[in-house]
Amino acid sequence: MVGRMGAAAVRRVALEVVGWTLVLVGIAALVLPGPGLLLLFAGLVVLSQQYAWAERRVEPVKWRALQAASDGVQTWPRIAASVAGCAWLVGLGVYWGSAAPVPGWWPLRESWWLVGGWATGVTLIGSGLFALGLLVYSFRRYRHRPYRPEDQEPDDSPASRS
Repeated sequence: MVGRMGAAAVRRVALEVVGWTLVLVGIAALVLPGPGLLLLFAGLVVLSQQYAWAERRVEPVKWRALQAASDGVQTWPRIAASVAGCAWLVGLGVYWGSAAPVPGWWPLRESWWLVGGWATGVTLIGSGLFALGLLVYSFRRYRHRPYRPEDQEPDDSPASRS
């Protein structure tokens, strides 16, 4: 009995740590390079196993993420801008990791130029490739059939009934 209670407590703490970490990183990625809404959605899904408030917020975030994915592939200028953004992230990652020389205009200490080296560069490259993968998925899924939440079947979860 005590072992089960201990395992449940460890599971609860692990879910909370993972869920809140995903939510915080997702919020940061809304303004930084990265899949912000996707990470925020994943964090809410994890937290929804523990909290009713999180369960109520899963569908609106999911709808917003799918709507953004759909809107991003409806016109060729948006697609081109997205591809350019992905290429920019990958290029920036390569530049960052290559330890480019410190330019003369840099006002801070040299050790603060491109902090992180290849660790940061690989993260930027990974974000760019991940974004490109999401763009391809969105193009294949929504290019000729835009996402509309009202077309989806109603959710039958307990949170939608409250």
